[in-house]
Amino acid sequence: MNRPSPWMLAFLLFPGLGLILIFIGAVIYIAVAQSFGYYNLLGDSGFTLEFWQKTLERRAYERSVKYSLYVGIISAILSVALAYPLALWLRKPFPGSLTISAVLKAPLLIHGIVAAFLFLNVISYHGILNQFLTWLGIFDGPRRLQNDDNAIGLLIMQVWKNMPMALLLLTGAVQSISDDVLRAAQDLGAGTWARFRKVIAPLSVSAMQAALIIIFIGALADFTFQTTIGPTNRQSLAQYMDWFKQRARWNEAAVMGVTLMVLSLVGSIGLAAIARIMFRGWRR
Repeated sequence: MNRPSPWMLAFLLFPGLGLILIFIGAVIYIAVAQSFGYYNLLGDSGFTLEFWQKTLERRAYERSVKYSLYVGIISAILSVALAYPLALWLRKPFPGSLTISAVLKAPLLIHGIVAAFLFLNVISYHGILNQFLTWLGIFDGPRRLQNDDNAIGLLIMQVWKNMPMALLLLTGAVQSISDDVLRAAQDLGAGTWARFRKVIAPLSVSAMQAALIIIFIGALADFTFQTTIGPTNRQSLAQYMDWFKQRARWNEAAVMGVTLMVLSLVGSIGLAAIARIMFRGWRR
């Protein structure tokens, strides 16, 4: 049977993939151009660095960048760290494993705004989480987790919503590892931790990188959780962008958008590179 030619494949893929790439490219082009003064909706259009200069001089912009990176990085790392032991636990089927897996992945089916408002009841001052932590003795009394200054409630929400994505990716990766490989490592004297860091982790690093990138980008640019659960003493880049948009300052809003795109790209590359370097080091 003859294989389809590259031109035929391109023709078949263009209606779907081609239109998506064109749309994404157009959005990126307009955002970048608008941040440099083009497509000005309320005045003259033309190249200028004015909007970037004004933005970079603001302390609020610097705080927003640091805060957004903090939420994105911590959410990604915690989600993956919690998903790994669960993925290993569910690697082999056992009675009830499918039900447990479905329950753990259920947050993927809940819309963000719905999840945010439901979660408010959990982390409120007299909510279930406060009562449980007080009962364990971790808290000496109820604490403010909703809109708290350190974004603890927000991070809990991000991990709860994003950990199932990491679990979904990592479960498939660890299930593909042959039992013969793990038994061979055990026969050579490798304990549980040694098998994980020398065999399982290196063989599933690609899935971990994918999980880190997806969760990082989503948490970095999140708006819904930030406005409902996030701190009131600081703004994320997404909130800052919306603040400019509501005041019809579209060029400065575009600067925020371009900043988010650049941070998403650089942060994703950085997290993926760090994960790869760490696991390569462990394999030596």
